[in-house]
Amino acid sequence: MDETLKQALALGRGYYLKREYALAEQYLTQVVEQNQSFADVYNMLGVIYHDQGQYQKALRAFEAALRLNPGYTDAALNLAVTYNDTGKYKEAQETYRHALSRSGASHGKVDRFVQGKLANMYAEIGDVWLSSGLYQEAIQEYRRALELGPAFADVRSKLAGALRDAGEREQGIREYEEVVRQSPNYVPARLNLGLSLFAAGRKDDAVKHWRTVLEISPGNRNAEMYLQLAGVP
Repeated sequence: MDETLKQALALGRGYYLKREYALAEQYLTQVVEQNQSFADVYNMLGVIYHDQGQYQKALRAFEAALRLNPGYTDAALNLAVTYNDTGKYKEAQETYRHALSRSGASHGKVDRFVQGKLANMYAEIGDVWLSSGLYQEAIQEYRRALELGPAFADVRSKLAGALRDAGEREQGIREYEEVVRQSPNYVPARLNLGLSLFAAGRKDDAVKHWRTVLEISPGNRNAEMYLQLAGVP
């Protein structure tokens, strides 16, 4: 590698790390014009293009990074996010799964950072299904997310809500109860658990959770309203 290219690479990486993307793009583009063998350069350019909203260019950059290094987990995850952002949900899911299998190829599991990132991606896809009224599809994605992030209270609450809205009330209650067990001060779960219990005819249990919400969050208007509607002074 000649000195000019080496300097451009160093400057591009440096500006990228400082999130000075305009300058980073200038030098990284110079690198790929002369040498197409750096997977991380394509990945960095993909991140820059994604940040600019140039999703098609981002897709091409991440795909180029993976052609050079099929085991490049960060590029695979970034590609999956970009697929998701462009509405290519099937491609996004496939890419997540491939990233998961590649990351765990040596030891059968991925590191916690990657697990969390993948869990959030599955949850985002679940949100899309849920917003379309496709409860079973949403439930499936939330469960995939929880396989990777079992302690994610917000995701488990979404699963519980999807189960409830799909008519699987008892399963929804069990999931809300698990959230409350893991995160006793997570107010949204307690509020919704109370509503689900009340709908199931378990008024006393519902009231208990709403009163606990008021202990955690004094003056909580939702809890006060639910108690009032339940006829509890």
